[in-house]
Parts: sequence; structure tokens; C-alpha cells
Amino acid sequence: MGSRSATELLQLPVQLHGIRLGRPVDLLLDPVEWRALGFVVLCGDESSRSLVFAAADVREDAIELPSALVLLEDVEFYRDRSRSARALLHDGQSDLLVAPDGTVEAVESEQVPTP
Repeated sequence: MGSRSATELLQLPVQLHGIRLGRPVDLLLDPVEWRALGFVVLCGDESSRSLVFAAADVREDAIELPSALVLLEDVEFYRDRSRSARALLHDGQSDLLVAPDGTVEAVESEQVPTP
């Protein structure tokens, strides 16, 4: 699987053996290096959990988990130590291109034509 946009990654369901557990609502980035650390996942029970990027198998149509135990409860611990991709992309005018290993390869910007 090749590089994917952050927006595309945030639209994939998070599942275990084909069973949907939730959906990602944010991509957390290393505050110093441009690398994806993990996802904030809104689970079916309406709780938010952290998912470490390296523990997930990002496939064409879903983010597949090896075990439900990789969904961690202390979301604020990870948010406090990372940067929110959703906050960086809040304007809808830009996106991040993320490699399969989590490296941010590019920041894509949509130029708005000026009159």
C-alpha cells in the first residue's frame, strides 16, 4: 500500500477481524518530527481511545487491528505529547501525505484562485 492522505486515513473504519470497533477522529503527529504517532479513535461505546500507528495495519478499506487491546484508554496522555493533524488541517485547504511507515512525506495545499 502506498502513501495516503491524512483526510483519507481519517475516513477509514477501525476494525478487528472485519468487525467495526470505531472510527478515527484525529491523527496524532510527533511534535518535532513529521511522523504519525497514532490515531484518536471514537469507539462504538462513544469513548475515545488511542491507537498507536505502528500497531495498526492500514489497508485499502480499513484500519485493521491485531487485537482490541491495542486501543488504549488514556487519550490525553498521547494528545499532550503530540500535535493534532486535524488542528493543522482545520481550514480544509491542505492535507498531509502519509507514508506506510507513518512518515509525513508532503503537505499538500489547495491554492484558492484570486480574482
